[in-house]
Amino acid sequence: MFIRLTTFAASASLLATGALAQDFNAVPPNAPDQQPAFENQTRAPVLAGDVALNQTVIADGLDHPWGLAELPDGSWLVTERAGNLRLVGADGTLSDPIGGLPELDTRDQGGLLDVTVANDFADTRRVWISFAQPREDGKTATAVATGTLSADNSTLEGTEVIWQQQPAWDSTKHYGSVLIHDGQSGLFVTTGERSVPDARVYSQNVTTTLGKVVRIDPETGAPMGDPGVAEALPEIWSWGHRNIQGAALDGQGRLWTIEHGPKGGDELNLPQAGRNYGWPRVTYGVEYSGDPVEEGVTQMEGTEQPVYYWDPVIAPGQMTFYDGEMFPDWQGDLLIGGLKSNDLVRLELDGDRVTGEARHLQGIGRVREVEVARDGALMLLTDEDNGRLIRVTPAQSES
Repeated sequence: MFIRLTTFAASASLLATGALAQDFNAVPPNAPDQQPAFENQTRAPVLAGDVALNQTVIADGLDHPWGLAELPDGSWLVTERAGNLRLVGADGTLSDPIGGLPELDTRDQGGLLDVTVANDFADTRRVWISFAQPREDGKTATAVATGTLSADNSTLEGTEVIWQQQPAWDSTKHYGSVLIHDGQSGLFVTTGERSVPDARVYSQNVTTTLGKVVRIDPETGAPMGDPGVAEALPEIWSWGHRNIQGAALDGQGRLWTIEHGPKGGDELNLPQAGRNYGWPRVTYGVEYSGDPVEEGVTQMEGTEQPVYYWDPVIAPGQMTFYDGEMFPDWQGDLLIGGLKSNDLVRLELDGDRVTGEARHLQGIGRVREVEVARDGALMLLTDEDNGRLIRVTPAQSES
């Protein structure tokens, strides 16, 4: 157990490095010739970042933590990408690894990914996890399993794999994968397109689930998508995605996703059923080499534009819409973990459009996950060898 309180002023005037961090729109783009399709689609006006924040380290020593889910008693389930599911008590007590997990492939970007629990967890103790699953001939794919957490919190019981990405691929990258209960009896699962050039083209192939948002029955894994295309797999919701590692429902119950793009092409989307989001035919940004992605096209009939994109990238982790009492000025704002930007990214929205962007907690580390606790505090995970679970509150609030 390790609990430490620090105060962090996320302000250009109060942080030695803040002037540079809050001047993020001054950094030149990787694709300077590309133009947004509409106002504020990128480089929205910079919002004031002068909010002093308390940080309380609830637990540290985590091995590249990835997913986070709050339980009714105020404890948190945390996944470690290396293959462990742990329970962090409200007092910071870190459990031994929870048993009963399916077989994982933990190479490179693989391992144990997201975790979510049932709304009626207090009665059912139902848990879902996503993970990189070893398949035939050394191939891997994203998969989803469910089970019930034992009364003593030591074991995931009756664990069953209910969904598998198709096809498996000889790659250890771009698995996705976020799990979002949609409030309508379905479970959204986001996937990646496995990164390598011969696999990523399948983002455009609706007979596969590479580079897709899928929707399934959370109990059985049965398809509940709405692809609107006769030959498409019935679990598909949307396609043409690169590597979606963040997703959340807004106040209207709509799904938003955020994905890692190429160099200069991270995207925020509001994916609609049966729509194509372009990758790799249409994208902002360039290859890591600096070459165009395919034909270098940023707009194409039959594909959807992102709500927002970043050039340079932030390398987004998980995200959430703020709905709580501690940060009243942030109500309805979108909070995003920045892996490369090493901060908490906040977007102000007006309807479906971004009107401003701020960066908070600059230098805190690779923020993989951000969730809103029941009391309105923010809970962050840092994706590091010595990963931390951090509680963030306004400086004037008790932590």
